[in-house]
Amino acid sequence: MRRTIRMIGLVALASLIGVACAAQPRVAPTPTQAPAGALPDLGGREIKVAIENAYLPFNFVRLDTGKADGWDYDALAEICRRLNCKPVFQEIAWDNMIAAVAAGQFDMAADGITITEERAKVVDFSDGYISVQQRLMVRKDDTRVDSIEAFKNDSNLKLATQKGTTNYEEALKLVGEARVVAFDTFGDAVQALISKDVDAVIIDDTAGQGYIGVNADQIRLLPGSLVSQELGFIFPKGSDLVAPFNAALKSMREDGTLQKINDKWFGPNFKLTYDDIKPGPTPLPTAAP
Repeated sequence: MRRTIRMIGLVALASLIGVACAAQPRVAPTPTQAPAGALPDLGGREIKVAIENAYLPFNFVRLDTGKADGWDYDALAEICRRLNCKPVFQEIAWDNMIAAVAAGQFDMAADGITITEERAKVVDFSDGYISVQQRLMVRKDDTRVDSIEAFKNDSNLKLATQKGTTNYEEALKLVGEARVVAFDTFGDAVQALISKDVDAVIIDDTAGQGYIGVNADQIRLLPGSLVSQELGFIFPKGSDLVAPFNAALKSMREDGTLQKINDKWFGPNFKLTYDDIKPGPTPLPTAAP
């Protein structure tokens, strides 16, 4: 993951200001209710949320029903139930998301975003809502490697991942640019692995377990991990939403609601694949250097 979990080459913010996303806002179906306990009351405020709708299991649109679904939708519906707010989701490609939030085009973004010092220079993060580990996924019938170190030491093996993610940065550190093959989505990378076009995929364990559930007869995760990181929501610098969202996450953590949502979407029972969802939005052109 954004998924999940992603480093972006920040495009010039000026090139994004005023550029609206093509998709129409999608409003969460959960009705707004009174805030719980002593949590802040946002007074029914609409929260404009940037979302990719192309990152399992965080956010996607099912082909069979046309319904938007995923961890982000459930978590933000619950957060806004507690804070008395209304999430309004709008699609934007991952490549443009962090810069668009930094420019103030959105109130926040939810897309399985890894908390990093580099990103924190341009956006504010919520508290982390889940810790993930980056791991290597290989084909189940591939007997050439049984560990991360063995893969690293075999210069003939190619490593796939998604462009613009922290997974991509970690892949470069592990094997060098010449051995890394970057794809637009993790789904493409996993398919390349199954098709034997690459030899491994570096992926977050939360997303990886979902792929294992769907393709248990074809792929597996190697033991051990490369790095452990936390995921969080992002907001424009100085946003007044950070403290209320942190308070809501804290209450959800304490009463077990956050764990229930995590178990629903990050467990082995999640069976959807990228063939079951609509493609995400097209990235905006990147400004020339």
